[in-house]
Amino acid sequence: MLKATSCFAFALLVCAAPAFANVTVSTPASGMEVVAPFNLVASASTCSSQPIAAMGYSLDNSSNTTIVNGTSINTQVASYTGAHMLHVKSWGTSGASCVTDVAIVVVPDPVSSVPVDALVLKEVQAQNSWQAVNDTAVSGGATGWMTLTGSPSITGAAREFATQFTNNGGERYFATIGADTGASNFLYDGWVYIGGSSSGVANIEMDMNQTMANGQTVIYGFQCDGWTSTWDYTENAGSASTPLDQWVHSYSYCNPRTWSTNSWHHIQISYSRDQYGTVTYKSVWMDGVEEDIYAAVPSAFALGWGPVLLTNFQVDGYGSSGSSTIYLDNLTLYAW
Repeated sequence: MLKATSCFAFALLVCAAPAFANVTVSTPASGMEVVAPFNLVASASTCSSQPIAAMGYSLDNSSNTTIVNGTSINTQVASYTGAHMLHVKSWGTSGASCVTDVAIVVVPDPVSSVPVDALVLKEVQAQNSWQAVNDTAVSGGATGWMTLTGSPSITGAAREFATQFTNNGGERYFATIGADTGASNFLYDGWVYIGGSSSGVANIEMDMNQTMANGQTVIYGFQCDGWTSTWDYTENAGSASTPLDQWVHSYSYCNPRTWSTNSWHHIQISYSRDQYGTVTYKSVWMDGVEEDIYAAVPSAFALGWGPVLLTNFQVDGYGSSGSSTIYLDNLTLYAW
């Protein structure tokens, strides 16, 4: 990758009036709110019927274009907060120039809104309290094992989840991380990496459980659902004493089998509760792109637990049998 102020940076390129075609931007979508640095994924097959010599991007009215050799871009873009116009470009081997413009709004990282006196639990994936169990609520069966690994890793201690399944079975990995009965606001902030193929992954679930001062347990269930291609959250459709735990599909897209494999994805989930255990799922960010959920549902359960904060990371299989290897790193949980 190199910086250039004009298309003359490449010997094969000459300046030409841009054509508004032939550049496909997968993310971010126009109108999205993103956190910087945000992920830019784009590709081009031809530009004005010419093979692609290079691609590039710039922001707003800047003459400084970042140029990338090849027919695709998958990179992080730095920016300051506010509304911007992202120009994603391609150049043909005979000088044609194509561009797609994407309007975005760069918003502050959700971590910036966490109070300074919040409870901060860092590198949760490296704690030694993790256990694994087959989720009998999911059809089929599964077994799993865990280990800490330095590669792939962001912190040097990522947790590897290796799961084998039959008939869409799921394995739940969980860890007790402390106790705070008074906290009512939470931010789940972690990095997920699907190793090898994602074809055997139906759902990736990232939860927290909290016992409140009244002894009831609030379940903050959240998952990327590969069956419905949505972000899902849980609700108690019954009562605390006679619970009916069920998934609710949001209107926001997510399917783990469409995630790029062998690369890290940044997942941040924001939610809060009231004194009765009604949970408001606010937003989810994936690779800096925000999706608003804003759904309030009852989620208190009379489980008889003692004071606890607990996190689940569940992997559900997709198909009659198979396996997956998924890594979790740099998991930080904020509570206040």
